[in-house]
Amino acid sequence: MLGGVPLESRPEVRIDPSDVGRRVSVRRLDGVADGRPQFRDAIGVLTGWDDGGLTVEPRTGPEVRFAAELLVAGKAVPPFPARLRPAPTADPLELQRIAARGWPAVEQEPLGAWTLRASSGFTRRANSVQALGDPGVPLDEALRRVADWYAARGLPAHVELVSPGAPDGLAAALERHGAALAPTLVRTAPLGALARAGGAADVRLARTAGPGWLSLYRRVGDDPALEAAATAVLHGGPSVWFGHVPGPDGAPLAIGRLAVDGDWACFGAVEVAPAARRRGLATAVLARLASRAAEEGATGAYLQVEADNAGAIALYDGLGFTTSHTYHYARLSQR
Repeated sequence: MLGGVPLESRPEVRIDPSDVGRRVSVRRLDGVADGRPQFRDAIGVLTGWDDGGLTVEPRTGPEVRFAAELLVAGKAVPPFPARLRPAPTADPLELQRIAARGWPAVEQEPLGAWTLRASSGFTRRANSVQALGDPGVPLDEALRRVADWYAARGLPAHVELVSPGAPDGLAAALERHGAALAPTLVRTAPLGALARAGGAADVRLARTAGPGWLSLYRRVGDDPALEAAATAVLHGGPSVWFGHVPGPDGAPLAIGRLAVDGDWACFGAVEVAPAARRRGLATAVLARLASRAAEEGATGAYLQVEADNAGAIALYDGLGFTTSHTYHYARLSQR
């Protein structure tokens, strides 16, 4: 209560716990000075409302947390109005390094300028060596060390071969080691246009991937080690957000993940429930996440998609994504 007035009886309070995940504007009582009440405002994502009070994540700075009894006014507000600006420039090597920060492996070890990455087998990106620069030893020796490092962890040895950008001679060395290649496209787009592409779907944001979000992601099985690695990778990286469209029963109809890193916003883990496809929900999730990324100052979007995923590529084409470069996951043959 505020001055004896129950929360539900305050006409300017037009939000409640069911609005968690939405962008809101709130005003709270912030003490009394010279006998007059002082108020403070915040605009951001309502990430929590429980017995401990409300939590709002503003555009910048730390989260704002206060008791519900101090809430004077509150309402849901539209997503951040992202400006239409061109995407920043970045060469393939820079984008690959940004992508590695946005999807960080549980275990990382340097090999010269290369980075060996392992995460109990959860995704190839988090279980491959990022081969950028000089490994500090001849390439054949480097690949033997790579194979031994992954074999010690019971994992297949994958090498990230970037084109253009890979060290001279790496492709030929991989061929000598019997590597099988799987191409992946890195695609970029201006963030502002993507943020404006969404429809009327009710997309909610959260800082953590809850059980419902994970149930639709479908890449985590019953292996405890794999589940722990997935949790660490999904929540790692700078400014991570999870978006979902709640269905009538509360289960998500569509999901997506965002990691904001300076000028760039990484999008991934976009999934739509089979019964909810062809309703624009994937676009809505991407647009809402893009709006949040723009609110944090990003101007460029990027994502990674397997070259044979025609459906996803068509979706991203329609949203203005173009291919920056290609990289391959080269799997070394078993020794």
